[in-house]
This record gives sequence, C-alpha cells and structure tokens, in this order.
Amino acid sequence: MLKEFKEFAIKGNVIDLAIGVIIGGAFGKIVTSLVNDILMPIFGFILSGINLADLKHVIKPASGDIPEVAILYGSFIQAVVDFLIISFSIFLFIKLLSSFKKKEEETPAPPAPDPQVVLLEEIRDLLKAKQ
Repeated sequence: MLKEFKEFAIKGNVIDLAIGVIIGGAFGKIVTSLVNDILMPIFGFILSGINLADLKHVIKPASGDIPEVAILYGSFIQAVVDFLIISFSIFLFIKLLSSFKKKEEETPAPPAPDPQVVLLEEIRDLLKAKQ
C-alpha cells in the first residue's frame, strides 16, 4: 500500500490536485468579491437602492438578549449568483480544454500511399529477396 501511494504521489496527481484546490479557493474569493462588491450593488441600484444582502424574512423579532430568528434569503441569492458564475466559468474552461484536445485529435494522418506504389514496393522487396 505504501508503494502504491508513493507511485501515486510521484505521478504528480497529488501536486495537480493541490494546485487545483489552491487556485479554486482563490478563484472562489475573486468571484465572491465580484458578486458582493460589484454585481449586487448594481442589482440593488436597479431595484431602487435595496441591498440584497439585507433581505430577510423575520420569523421572530429580537427580544432582550434573544436575537431575532430570520430567513436570510438575500444572502442565499448572493450564494446562488456566486455558484452560477463559478459553474459557468468552469464550464467555459472545460469547453476550452476539450477544444484543444479536439484540435490535437484532428491533426491529419499522413495520406495513405497510392495502391500502385505499394504494389511496386512489394515487387521490389520480392525481387531483392530472390537475389
């Protein structure tokens, strides 16, 4: 088992995975900032100055030391927008990678030799073998 793990780690899979997680975390922070700092204020302006993050439905108001109980659907809307942007970005990235793979697969193979040339080469080889 230790030998298999060593082979797995040496192949670079672990390093690739670690790099993907680090870049994914950084990309998630960028998208969250994009949504919170750029897109949501624009949506709020369009919706007459409403801050979407503050949208909530209060089930039980605060009383004394007991905080209010509320459904924060504005935060949920922001999380959905985050998810949509991240998933769309990943979709575009995967589509880009697959287009590169298609180009590699589409490289034309060398054309097949003319059948007459193949026949002449076979005759030549047979004559060389007889000598």
